[in-house]
Amino acid sequence: MYPDIIVKTIESFKKFNGIGEKTAERLALSVLEMSKEDVELFSEYIVELKKNINRCNICGHITDNDVCNICINKFRKDNIICVVEDYKSVIMFEKTGNYEGKYHVLNGVISPIDGITPDELNINSLIERIAKNSGNDTEIIIALKPSIEGEATTLYLKKILEEYNVKITRLSYGIPMGVEIDYLDSITLDRALKDRKDI
Repeated sequence: MYPDIIVKTIESFKKFNGIGEKTAERLALSVLEMSKEDVELFSEYIVELKKNINRCNICGHITDNDVCNICINKFRKDNIICVVEDYKSVIMFEKTGNYEGKYHVLNGVISPIDGITPDELNINSLIERIAKNSGNDTEIIIALKPSIEGEATTLYLKKILEEYNVKITRLSYGIPMGVEIDYLDSITLDRALKDRKDI
């Protein structure tokens, strides 16, 4: 039905999360309506995005520098660290506008079915951060999705952090089971953050 290059473009758009066949088709056809300059600029942005965005050396969040803007912010509290699954969760917490601490991005959760073990997560650097800050009224907020994998990761983190002088809390269970944090509205997330519990 379409020339080969359009089919390839449709298939490329389908690689984006949440993009199905029809949406990919509409996007590919929309490219045909764009000016040559806009298409070239768009493709340059994609290449630049992939080339220049990396992980913060401290927390694992996305940044275009060695250290992200949150970690270098002197007005953020160093003794409160919110542990999240991915950078999308950081963005959602930041949208609430009320969190004053810093973050630590695990880049996943423990999932034996998917072959994801603790060694593959960004946990060692978390332990290093806590060891440096231990004894300074440090609070670790575990803000992982309420799923079997999230719970397994939470329990693992609690076990390995018990030897350090830190307070460990988790988000309120007001977050529905199975819901991804990055899909929550900012009000629900803000309430869950304020109503966190000891674990």
